Amino acid sequence: MYGGGQVFESSSVNNELLKDEDPQKLAEFEARIERGEKIEPNDWMPKLYRKQLIRMIEQHGHSEIIGALPEGTWITRAPGFKRKLALMAKVQDEVGHAQLLYGAAETLGKSREQMIEDLITGKSKYSNIFNYPTFTWADSCFISWLVDAGAIVNQLANARGSYGPYCRALDRICAEESFHLKYGHHCVIHLATGTPKQREMMQEAVDRWWPPMMHFFGPSDKMSTHTQILTKWKVKMATNDECRQQFLDMYVPKIWELGLTIPDENLKKNTETGEWEFTEPDWEEFKRVINGDGPCNKERLAVRRTAEERGAWVRRALTAKTKGEEYVAPLA
Repeated sequence: MYGGGQVFESSSVNNELLKDEDPQKLAEFEARIERGEKIEPNDWMPKLYRKQLIRMIEQHGHSEIIGALPEGTWITRAPGFKRKLALMAKVQDEVGHAQLLYGAAETLGKSREQMIEDLITGKSKYSNIFNYPTFTWADSCFISWLVDAGAIVNQLANARGSYGPYCRALDRICAEESFHLKYGHHCVIHLATGTPKQREMMQEAVDRWWPPMMHFFGPSDKMSTHTQILTKWKVKMATNDECRQQFLDMYVPKIWELGLTIPDENLKKNTETGEWEFTEPDWEEFKRVINGDGPCNKERLAVRRTAEERGAWVRRALTAKTKGEEYVAPLA
């Protein structure tokens, strides 16, 4: 599951990396992208292209692995055996997506160990939406349906992008996310058409999660410092605002069909422009949370850090043979 985990950086950083590139190689590279060719790991690429790809793919991988946490806590509390089984399979898929993405990022020269280290030390970012708590089962259902829906909007676009390993990983991820979407939609329908208490619980979840959902696609195009170069090089095939509009187009009618309301009195489609008008998200809140001051930032990283420490013996065992060390059976 991936949305916009962007941070606000100065565009001067991008300009510094570009000014030293060989103009001829840069022109050939851009011509290849313009022709729709895929760039592969051994091909020449500008330093900025490599840097932006690592940042995006790494953030995507982190979002998948951290995104499994708020849903994972509901596996044992999901209502009924089938829901438990389906949620367990979904969470397993999300963690698998992270492995695919880390593999794609490794082709660009950053090791998986360094990516994990940067995640648990807070240096790397992940999707902001996973820094909010899931108070009820309905919160978990909202994530499975609408957060995954937003992720598919982003990922389907980027699967047509320019970097081969990332596109191939996204093809597989999107196929699995489509199952998650159906599962989440079924869960939400069940609650929205259920008892008055179930409907109330689902409505409260929509009210809680709508503002983070509007943040999910990243800062508006007017604020994003990465969008211009990323779309030019076809790393991103749609801007943050375009993805947000597409999501609203596809899912606001579906939410309304279920009799649920959306907590934004300004939300409406402009019949002349064809675009949705909505209350501008609180970008100060976005910045505060992505910089580590959200309701669950510390908890999410602490859980991930503990998992890393407890799994250290597995990694040592796997590498022992190559390092000539003797394998020692774990105590538990």
